[in-house]
Amino acid sequence: MASRRSEYDVTDRINTTDPAAVDEAVRRIFLDLYPGASAALLSHAFRDCTQLYSGKHPAYRACDTAYHNLQHVLDVSLAMARLMDGYERSAERSEPIGPALFGFGVITALFHDIGYLRRRTDTRHRNGAEYTLRHVSRGAGFLEQYMNEVSLGHLADEAARVIHFTGYEIPVHRIEVANATFRLLGNMLGSADILAQMSDRCYLEKCRDRLYPEFVAGGLARGEGNEPAPKTAVFSSVRHLICNTPAFYRSAKLRLTEHLGAACRYLGRHFDGDDLYEAEVVKNIRYAERVAERGDLSMLRRVPPAVAPLEHASSLSGQTADALA
Repeated sequence: MASRRSEYDVTDRINTTDPAAVDEAVRRIFLDLYPGASAALLSHAFRDCTQLYSGKHPAYRACDTAYHNLQHVLDVSLAMARLMDGYERSAERSEPIGPALFGFGVITALFHDIGYLRRRTDTRHRNGAEYTLRHVSRGAGFLEQYMNEVSLGHLADEAARVIHFTGYEIPVHRIEVANATFRLLGNMLGSADILAQMSDRCYLEKCRDRLYPEFVAGGLARGEGNEPAPKTAVFSSVRHLICNTPAFYRSAKLRLTEHLGAACRYLGRHFDGDDLYEAEVVKNIRYAERVAERGDLSMLRRVPPAVAPLEHASSLSGQTADALA
């Protein structure tokens, strides 16, 4: 059987470095669920997201975080759409999500890491990763404003709350949302964020080459040289990060199944029985265990794809310019 390609999703059919391909896949899921509904808002949000990440918006610099990049948010958005689809088709479904909140779910996924982007006027930070410890709160501020700009102002407050399901600034059980449907969507968003990155074919290589430098910039890891580690540091070296991956998976599994309400179970319904994300995550963790056992990071030989800047015709309202202050 042919090996899965590094720039493709867990099905090896959708190029997650291509916004148009992911947009098409998400719209197909949406229209299969809600025939006759308009998917225009979804495509508008994909174009806006791509413009921001590629540096085509006048107020923001292009994304400069190599791990939390455009491919990541596209991968998360695809996983989020699949989770919502699985729920809508599930026999245990209570209240339907419906087309409006499906769009809400996709938008929060597309912009869940927007807090890493730097404004063009930002001369204090050299890289967006320096916002690591507060990127979720910055993203919440952005989403509040963006939802108003796309005529979803009545959902702005909930978007600013639901984005916190992807972070650790607020414990999941303390995130206040309006009702059970928004908690479900938050659980799905947090699950999509975990599963999309850990199922990536180049997950371990990205952790070594891209995530660790972000952690250094964000104060979560020790840099090279003899300078003391910051008080917020969790990792002392790249090897420490990679060898800790199996333990991180165990904590992530607990978060998925308990803290996030086991929302990940809806992927099985989407795929008609098999959870392809879980299968790919397990492959990565088994290999990480082998790497940790041998202590040999040279075993990580895959080459992650780059996400080149992309031209898009859409433009965002200038009102968003203050949202990431």
